[in-house]
Amino acid sequence: MPSHSRGNGLVGGKDGALGNGAEDADEEEGEDERYRGRGGPGTHRGDMELTEKSLLPASKTEDQSDGRDCTEITVSGSPRTPRPGSPHSLFFKKLVDRKLLQGDKKRLCAWALGAATLGILLMVLHAEMCPVVYTANMIPAFIMKCLISLSTVCLIFLIVVFHYKDIQVFMIDHNLEDWRIAITMPRVLGIILEIAVCAVHPFATGWGPQEPWDKGAGANTGKGNFSSPPLCSSSGPADALSELELLLSCMMFLRLYLVHRAMLLHSKVLLSASYRSIGSLNNINFSFRFMLKVLMNTYPARSLLCFILMLWLCASWMLTLCERQTREETGRMDNAMWLIAITFLTVGYGDLYPKTSCGKTVCLFTGVMGVGCTAMLVAVLTKKLALNKGEKHVHHFMLDIQITKEVRVAAANVLRACWLLHRSDRAKRGGEDSRGRQRQLLEAIRVFRYARLKQRKLRDNASEIVDPSMLQVMLYDLSSNWSKSYKDLEQRIVTMETKLDNLARAFQDTSALLTRIAQQPRSLDNSFP
Repeated sequence: MPSHSRGNGLVGGKDGALGNGAEDADEEEGEDERYRGRGGPGTHRGDMELTEKSLLPASKTEDQSDGRDCTEITVSGSPRTPRPGSPHSLFFKKLVDRKLLQGDKKRLCAWALGAATLGILLMVLHAEMCPVVYTANMIPAFIMKCLISLSTVCLIFLIVVFHYKDIQVFMIDHNLEDWRIAITMPRVLGIILEIAVCAVHPFATGWGPQEPWDKGAGANTGKGNFSSPPLCSSSGPADALSELELLLSCMMFLRLYLVHRAMLLHSKVLLSASYRSIGSLNNINFSFRFMLKVLMNTYPARSLLCFILMLWLCASWMLTLCERQTREETGRMDNAMWLIAITFLTVGYGDLYPKTSCGKTVCLFTGVMGVGCTAMLVAVLTKKLALNKGEKHVHHFMLDIQITKEVRVAAANVLRACWLLHRSDRAKRGGEDSRGRQRQLLEAIRVFRYARLKQRKLRDNASEIVDPSMLQVMLYDLSSNWSKSYKDLEQRIVTMETKLDNLARAFQDTSALLTRIAQQPRSLDNSFP
């Protein structure tokens, strides 16, 4: 009966298809022992059997018991997939699960950002339409607030599912079996804070009859001939509803924190395997801070421009929403955009200023962000206007030539002034001429010293811009020359030692020859008494 390995297909009779189950079980046990890191003779024997069977060609054997032919087909060199339950299969399964979970996190984050943006747009639409189109106690206002609440519920659900997927990824990364180990106090507090931020929105209240706001009713109130539309508030005892809705509406912009998460999950830095591999070797944490640094170094002007435009529009609308309490001229969008712009640039002409505490807070935040963005803008412009290495080398080279010429001219003027002073002293001219020559000499010396100082500063600056690659090439050439000189010196020393050995042998042969020559006359004298 032929034995059948796990990787071989069998074509033949029924006995051949079912044959030797005991040997198959032994081979599987031996393979399990190999995967678990156990040694033993059984393991090596199973390896040898698998190797021999995988290398044998297709062979045809004859079953002696029932007289039927059984052909054993062996596919040599075919890749073996990890057996279910082995450590390799578990590792591959974890990798696949992690990839799927990362894809789910990306989609959930995108959907959450879409739900947050939809809620903000509905809030802005409601604030602009009420009380111009409808009032707070009418059915359209109730429907708009219900839609905002529905988008908020969807957003909270997506946030919870996102953190559930994040915990699963954390368990796979740290090889955890119990999910309660991944639930730490900072993670719980972060999830609660995130849910609280996303849950803030204007709540739906009851409705009743109320007249919409008339644009001409308050056209001549306020400062000048302008009156902004009032806040969407209900009549009766619920006058505080306007301030509450104002606060909740402004706090809905905090949902935009999801932008940085979406940017991080969809960035090429996190999706690139080479980035992650090299970063893990260098202990780099792929956070939003690292991604923002890469983005600012790659597209500095574009990133800064997008941030400034988004901040300008959001702050302007929030200022109009805050200033509608007093019905002042800063409640218009154009005036609010002008006020935000001059506050952002820290100019402050004084023609417009906020009247409410909410507006003052918005302007204060805008001023702080303006200072930071101005500093970033200066850094970007400085980087754009800075010379590169080649331009610096050319510029310093030309300056060095120019200053060297100035030093030579100044030195020649010093010598000329010295010669003129010496000739004036020898000619014994008047004191006025001698004093003039001395003043010329002192001025020439001052110019010479100033030129030397400029040359020294230029060379100090030039030493700071040494190209590391050129310095590495120079050091490599220097080390190569040293090694070559050392090898030449060793060769010369070996040659000298060889010559000294030859000279020593020559001296020994010469001394032996002289000894034999000296002994030869004595033998002759002894032979003739």
